[in-house]
Amino acid sequence: MFKLLKIALWIGVGYVLGARAGRQRYEQIASAATRVRDSGPVQSAAPVVKDKVSTVAGAAADKVNLPRGGAHAAEPTTGPTA
Repeated sequence: MFKLLKIALWIGVGYVLGARAGRQRYEQIASAATRVRDSGPVQSAAPVVKDKVSTVAGAAADKVNLPRGGAHAAEPTTGPTA
């Protein structure tokens, strides 16, 4: 379900950025996006998605030996020493 939501989001972003239908159509699209963002199902799913992203990001950071919450690589724990 998350994958489908992600695909739909990117299709929407691409359409909004690529549309050449003028300001009125942009306003329609932006209004619809705001309604979706503020809808009950999306709002109730937000904490679940946030927790899942945090869990997956933490697991990925562990695999590449990065400190959680940071973008800088951790010092290597193995390898040649100087």
